Amino acid sequence: MKFSLVQRDGSARAGILSTGRGEIPTPAFMPVGTQGTVKAVEARELVETGASIILGNAYHLYLRPGTPLIEKAGGLHRFMGWSKPILTDSGGYQVFSLAGLRDITEEGVRFRSHIDGSGHLFTPEGVVDIQRSLGSDVMMVLDECTPYPCDEAYARASNAMTLRWAERARERRERTSPLYGQEQGLFGIVQGSTYPEIREASARELAAMDFDGYAIGGLAVGEPADEMYGITGLCTGILPAGRPRYLMGVGTPQNILESIARGVDMFDCVLPTRNGRNAVLFTRQGKLNMRNAAHAGDFTPADATCSCYGCRNFTRAYIRHLFKAGEILALQLATLHNLTFYCRLVAEAREAILAKRFDEWKTMMLNALSAEEAGADTTPQ
Repeated sequence: MKFSLVQRDGSARAGILSTGRGEIPTPAFMPVGTQGTVKAVEARELVETGASIILGNAYHLYLRPGTPLIEKAGGLHRFMGWSKPILTDSGGYQVFSLAGLRDITEEGVRFRSHIDGSGHLFTPEGVVDIQRSLGSDVMMVLDECTPYPCDEAYARASNAMTLRWAERARERRERTSPLYGQEQGLFGIVQGSTYPEIREASARELAAMDFDGYAIGGLAVGEPADEMYGITGLCTGILPAGRPRYLMGVGTPQNILESIARGVDMFDCVLPTRNGRNAVLFTRQGKLNMRNAAHAGDFTPADATCSCYGCRNFTRAYIRHLFKAGEILALQLATLHNLTFYCRLVAEAREAILAKRFDEWKTMMLNALSAEEAGADTTPQ
């Protein structure tokens, strides 16, 4: 794995993350394929969205269908029919989201499966082994994603443990080998809630461990946007300039643009797919709720500037009809549109950085994205 910086514009960066399965131009958005599939779309359609890498989840894939089956299939890429790079999360987010089903010790995290209640121990070493079985191009260390708010003492103790886990994961990676002939990078994860001193210590200690890349975790979990941006900028100011920086689970188009401005290279979020399945489309004129009656007789595309299959071939009236009729095609077209929007957004950000006009372009985009459809409820149910 190699990361090359191509251009800087202020703190914003354009680069290329090279892997054995292809190059990833950055900034990059990774569609979320938690269980070996990006919901409502096929792998071949993902290519059309502009995605150069997708995300899977080690916790979920370990539970179902299980790593023995995926190994038998020849790895996750072959199992799901996706030939481009994959990043797999370690299960650290599930430490947060499934807090009622887990217990944390120095050894690791003991989960009670959300599927059948069975017990499973996830250790830093075991999570690397799971990701070796999956064959992902980028592996993540096991960490604890702390809730917001949490007190400083808890955040400090949690981060210290996450750092110890990161060192154990790094050592495990060094003692094991890829199973499918492709190298696998390993990213450390900065934690520390919204406490600058803890975040700074976390970033410095992880940088000293010399990971292939670095993620900023534990944000977008309820804290105000200004705090998220402040912590993001603090971390990117410390992390090595020659390694990729990944802001986990973020976010809205506005969040992504503000974070690119602070030096972030990689993003993932469920918003484009989840909102799409709930009839909410992202456009360059703001969000649209396709169940809104205003679209019933509108025979224009959802976004005339969009190159997705839906906008090239169908109208707002037709997509609204599909949602009102409960047709599966509605979910597919809306998801494809939103993923295309997100991938195009980061691609345009990259072009603006290369041209050294990112601030001007970002201001224009933020003004456009702030529009809301009159009378529309754009909150997913």
